[in-house]
Amino acid sequence: MDWREHIVSDKGVLLGKPVIKGTRISVELILELMAQGWTEEQILDSYPSINATHLSVVRSYPQ
Repeated sequence: MDWREHIVSDKGVLLGKPVIKGTRISVELILELMAQGWTEEQILDSYPSINATHLSVVRSYPQ
């Protein structure tokens, strides 16, 4: 799966931070939640505009 299909950077959105396409949810935020121990289910329940594919892509995003 190519992360470029799901993650974009735009200077007009969150100062150009990488975000999940079509949202203002940053890759950084999702990685921080995962590092804090949030489960995939908790993240998806809290952010209904994203799905399991997005979480998989975030995990593979080159840092």
